[in-house]
Amino acid sequence: MTAQSSIEETPFLLTYGTNAVIPVEIGEPSPRLLLGGVEEAVEKDLIDKTREMAHLSETALKQRVVLRYNARVLKRSFEPNDLVLQHNDIELPTPGEGKLAANWEGPYRIREVLSKGEYKLEQLDEREVPRTWNAANLKRFYS
Repeated sequence: MTAQSSIEETPFLLTYGTNAVIPVEIGEPSPRLLLGGVEEAVEKDLIDKTREMAHLSETALKQRVVLRYNARVLKRSFEPNDLVLQHNDIELPTPGEGKLAANWEGPYRIREVLSKGEYKLEQLDEREVPRTWNAANLKRFYS
């Protein structure tokens, strides 16, 4: 069992509280087993602390990943009545159009801001678009 790079412990140790032993070491006592008897009792006392440290290490790693991801994300926000284009690769392609078809369609108007990054759209003649749209699938329309 190899130690995980993120938590510096083996999954077996975190689950069962002791290191894994291969069958060969059981039949023929190895130095690890002979010296490990004392160490095993200490490990069992410290397993809660080991699990807690692994959890803290994993949480810190996840926070670093989130920070790195959020640093590169383009934050888009729109207000009601803004004109936007919607990405059209979400729906089925129009028959007869190949790879040269337009990637964006619209313009549409933001009818309502539902939550962070979620919008209701309407066409310019005030007909509502049937579903909500995420800001990742919209971009501002400049006329």
